[in-house]
Amino acid sequence: MRLEQDRQKQAPWKKWGPYLSERQWGTVREDYSANGDAWNYFTHDEARSRAYRCEDIVVTNKRRTRNELEYELIHTGVFDNDRYFDIFVEYAKATAEDILIRITVHNRGLKDASLHLLPTLWYRNTWSWVPGAVRPGMASFGGPRRPTIHAKHPDFGDYYLVCEGAKQLLFTENDTNNERICGVRNTSPYVKDGIHNYVVHQQASAVNPTQLGTKAAAHYLLSLPARGSIAVCLRLTNSEPLPSSNNSEFDSKAFDEIVQGRKHDADTFYATVIPQETTPDQATVMRQALAGMLWTKQHYIYDVYNWNSANGSSIERRRNDGWAHLATADIISMPDKWEYPWFAAWDLAFHTIALSVVDPDFAKKQLELIHKPWFMHPNGQIPAYEWNFSDVNPPVQGIAAWRIYCNEKAATGKGDRQFLQRIFQKLMLNFTWWVNRKDAFGNNVFEGGFLGLDNIGVFDRSSAIPDGGVLEQADGTAWMALYCLSMLEMALELSKEEPEYEEIGYKFYEHFLQIASAMDRMGINKDELYDEEDGFYYDVLRLPNGDAARLKLRSLVGLLPIAASMVVTDAEYNRLPQFGERSRWLSRRYPEVSCNLTNIDKVGYLGNRMLSVITPEKLRRLLARMLDPNEFLSDYGIRSLSRCYRNAPYNLHLGSQNFSVTYEPAESSTEMFGGNSNWRGPIWFPPNFVLIYALYRWYSYLGPDFKVECPTGSGKLMNLQEVSTELSRRLISIFTRQNGKRPVYGGIEKFQKDPYWQDLILFYEYFHGENGAGIGASHQTGWTGLVARLIQVTAHGMFEF
Repeated sequence: MRLEQDRQKQAPWKKWGPYLSERQWGTVREDYSANGDAWNYFTHDEARSRAYRCEDIVVTNKRRTRNELEYELIHTGVFDNDRYFDIFVEYAKATAEDILIRITVHNRGLKDASLHLLPTLWYRNTWSWVPGAVRPGMASFGGPRRPTIHAKHPDFGDYYLVCEGAKQLLFTENDTNNERICGVRNTSPYVKDGIHNYVVHQQASAVNPTQLGTKAAAHYLLSLPARGSIAVCLRLTNSEPLPSSNNSEFDSKAFDEIVQGRKHDADTFYATVIPQETTPDQATVMRQALAGMLWTKQHYIYDVYNWNSANGSSIERRRNDGWAHLATADIISMPDKWEYPWFAAWDLAFHTIALSVVDPDFAKKQLELIHKPWFMHPNGQIPAYEWNFSDVNPPVQGIAAWRIYCNEKAATGKGDRQFLQRIFQKLMLNFTWWVNRKDAFGNNVFEGGFLGLDNIGVFDRSSAIPDGGVLEQADGTAWMALYCLSMLEMALELSKEEPEYEEIGYKFYEHFLQIASAMDRMGINKDELYDEEDGFYYDVLRLPNGDAARLKLRSLVGLLPIAASMVVTDAEYNRLPQFGERSRWLSRRYPEVSCNLTNIDKVGYLGNRMLSVITPEKLRRLLARMLDPNEFLSDYGIRSLSRCYRNAPYNLHLGSQNFSVTYEPAESSTEMFGGNSNWRGPIWFPPNFVLIYALYRWYSYLGPDFKVECPTGSGKLMNLQEVSTELSRRLISIFTRQNGKRPVYGGIEKFQKDPYWQDLILFYEYFHGENGAGIGASHQTGWTGLVARLIQVTAHGMFEF
């Protein structure tokens, strides 16, 4: 109901939300350095002030080599003997502008302990850098019986934070402490860290005794008994509180009824989303995955032109200088508001697929956002991520658009055609950029760029190739083939009501044939991506002298052509006689192309037809590798690199340089792309999801009689729907209990056995290729939130193709 009210603009239910970044320091948007070193220019404030336990983490990790596992907070011993506070914060909206807040603090230790609790309200500083800007204000209101912070803003009006039982209210200004940071005298004694200095360093002069400012906190000094808890209640509203004699804001029964009512609403909502067939443990995982994605929204502000202009000519490297048009102040779904508090184009596409399960409107708006004029480059390129908008991510936005449309159509019986039309027009611009800029030789094989898989290859794929060569990428070309097919699917769907889209569909069909032809004419020439002998796709290195060679490194790159496929029902095919005639004519005209792919003129299971860059025979050979436990198949999904390189690394000698790739199932031992991610063995959700979806499609064409060994060598035959379900089960099992333990937590006993920890699921960036343990950013619910969609699909039995 509230989603519909917000959609109809009857009530702004989404006005207040979890939009604050959990980290601003160490980002491009706070980097004023001369050399572009954002991490070292603006470091964590506490780490500079005092040797907290985080200093132990920094020092220990600096000492460790890349062959050792990362030293995490849990390893410091800070949680030993349960000497910690466990804090739960609940928000419940009585109305769109009336927010109830309950903070419950648990002392998990065996001894009594005290805690300073400081719920804080502040204005973002918008006055220090804009001449003539009006400074908003906060003041004490309501007296000691009901301490209240009155916030007054010239644009947003009045708000009141009522703080039940607060010991005192503390006020300061949200202005930089220039004296401490720059050695320059402050214009006011009340600065950003004033409340910190008052509580931690007992500096009474650090807060404003007149109780005025732009930043304020309610000060609670809590004494908690061993294993005890205390709850604190607050209320943020735009309505002036009633006279102090009436404390109705905190009538415990009424307050609790509102909170419980919102909990009931949430339970009811998720009951409509989570299939009844799921186990209670799977339901817990699915709900936390979706809730985590909804929480990881962030107000993202970045104006490239103003930022570079403000930095001036002294900046050694003007980052993103070619993106002066990019100016955003939008709510965006982030990969991880702590580890990655910036959008990434291909991450966001996968976010929208999962988000469409719970909020299709938000999912659609997110996908459209990065195609808006203030994001998309005039040449059609989509910005990659803030560290380098010009880098290249896989073109997966077409896949996301089609999946969002289909998901909503399956759930409601009607797809959003207006959305499909809008996004289709924008995607055509981006598709044209890809064709013009990333196909260097005009041969429909795509070269260069990050393409999202960091260190999966022999070379850093965002940098120049040694000896001036060009890397023709099997995955980049497969992504483009899939992009063509996604555009074709959308064009055919739109042609149901607007026939002119059928002709546009021809364009993408013909382009698909050209890409498929380039990927594999016969598979016997050294400059083709498909290797007939190995039955696998490889990148091709093309040198300036015309020589070319396949880089025979078996990685996820060679499996992605499986995904370049689409299904057309017999009814749909017969609805478009001109399209069918055109496709048959092209097959006759280019027989050498048609024989090496699955073309739409071939009828399959239940009359379905398929377009794919591979044939069923090639699919069988690729799956023999993919489903081999000694190569790609882990107990927890598909690895990013074949396990065969564990004891026998891949080696390449080029000119005077030697390159080597080893199977590394956990963290990376190389510094490529910063060394903080690894595609040389671990399991990643996005490519697994794409492959699973593709196998469902293949099943709808090949039917139940087409079977493969799964696992390879086991003698157990499965059809492709069963293989898809099995892969989904393995990925889901990362998070669910296996013999009382969740693989995601590896050998960390605290997470596995502690009743306060074991059911709080963390959705990591990627996962150990052998044991499924979580690695990298621990709150990357973004694309790892795809597990929610896998749970849903597995329960229902099949994707809608």
